[in-house]
Amino acid sequence: MNAFVVSGSRNPEGRTAQCGNAIRRGFAKAGGTSEMVFLPTLKLERCRQCNQDGWGQCRDQGTCIIEDDFAAQVDKLKAADVAVFMSPVYLRDLSESMRGFLDRLRRISFRQNPRPMQGKPTVLLALAGGGGGGAPTTSANLENMVQMCGFDVVDVINVRRQNFDLKIPMLETVGAWLATKPTSGPMPPMPPR
Repeated sequence: MNAFVVSGSRNPEGRTAQCGNAIRRGFAKAGGTSEMVFLPTLKLERCRQCNQDGWGQCRDQGTCIIEDDFAAQVDKLKAADVAVFMSPVYLRDLSESMRGFLDRLRRISFRQNPRPMQGKPTVLLALAGGGGGGAPTTSANLENMVQMCGFDVVDVINVRRQNFDLKIPMLETVGAWLATKPTSGPMPPMPPR
């Protein structure tokens, strides 16, 4: 079992990284392997909206024309059994690196059928270092973007500076659980009225 952890934080020692490391520890205890990438340290450009319609080969071919570190990260996501996306909260929203990465990822996923990440179990995490109020909004934005790419969001975790110490052991448990490759499965039928 292989997990790919995508962090929208630059700091490999910060709280977001510590959350990712807790998930990775739990994943390793359950027999899995994982890799964590820090998006701000990579060479990643923003979407160029290549043609007059605001699209480009992303829409036609499911690939991006920009030659940077994006394609290598997409390959790692495709190869992973499960994924984790983590963003620190900035101004009640995703980090700029996470938003830029997911903007391009959803563009290459838009027309592909099936989508390259379709059904891949995914855990989302938003970490608010200040008052903590922006974590739910950030999580909602993160969930919307990854679902557009086809990921199966199996858990959304809000962490605040105030509950950080409490959440670390829980995140190890989440990592071990993620190694079981949980899925949402099909929606159950509605009960008859």
